[in-house]
Amino acid sequence: MGALLGVLLAGLTLVSLFVGVSDVTPASLLAGGADGTAAFLLAASRAPRTVAVLLAGASLGIAGLIMQMLVRNKFVEPGTTGVTEFATFGMLLTTVLAPGLSVMGKAGVAAVFGLLGTWVFLRVIRAVPVRQLVLVPLVGIMLGGVVAALTTFVAYRLDLLQSLGQWAQGSFTTVMAGRYELVWLAGAMVVVAWFAADRFSVVGLGEEMATNLGLSYRRVVAVGMVVIAVITATVLVTAGMIPFLGLVVPNVVSLVIGDNVRRSIGWVAGTGALLVLACDIVARTVRFPYEIPLSVIVGVVGAGLFLWLLLRRRSRAH
Repeated sequence: MGALLGVLLAGLTLVSLFVGVSDVTPASLLAGGADGTAAFLLAASRAPRTVAVLLAGASLGIAGLIMQMLVRNKFVEPGTTGVTEFATFGMLLTTVLAPGLSVMGKAGVAAVFGLLGTWVFLRVIRAVPVRQLVLVPLVGIMLGGVVAALTTFVAYRLDLLQSLGQWAQGSFTTVMAGRYELVWLAGAMVVVAWFAADRFSVVGLGEEMATNLGLSYRRVVAVGMVVIAVITATVLVTAGMIPFLGLVVPNVVSLVIGDNVRRSIGWVAGTGALLVLACDIVARTVRFPYEIPLSVIVGVVGAGLFLWLLLRRRSRAH
């Protein structure tokens, strides 16, 4: 299975490098030489876009996995807990109060607000115990809806709805050399999550069990919150919102691998990267030479998988 995932990732990566309006093919690269137009487009646009897609897909899958471990609920991710909405509100504030701020600075502010959103959601869940599994993300969706409404109101009053719409539509069309490197921070967070995988597995057993096993529960939760916030912010600044990914990928992987984070983390990263890469290729080809937003394709696929997961759990409950 691991070899199959690797082959699929390698194959779609090659396809992604040569899909687009401009003529970039192996033949054009050989014909044009090292200084030709095709080589320039490959290095300046196609390769950075492919790398950004892979990093975004892998990191968002990991963010969803960690969120599910922290909350002990299979139906949460940054997009269903208000974290993405908090990060978007932070980006809007930087646009209003510090329009000259660098991309790194905007990502930092968005990460701080994403961290705040994670903390608020965890506090709300603790204050309002929810027994039914499906109701937990509904609480997060309501929290995110309140923040999104506030964000929309501020954007409307300040004539920034167009900017808000760009962030809401996830797309890698503007990614090129010099404008995507920030997403490597999300990749770094994947490495952090990889080293802390065993601790997240223990945290998923609950605070009392983790404490009895000698683990600093609050410290691990804090690390998880930072990982989630940084991943959410960097992907949001780079490409916008990509829905459902952190929700469906860990659930699909857990059906095959199980809930052990150490065993599943590589699969979650690979499957997330594969799903986003496949959807990005579809977004570029379904109305060629035009391109539709990636969030539309991921939203349709993710919603279908989410519905399947809900129906599957319901049938197993009966």
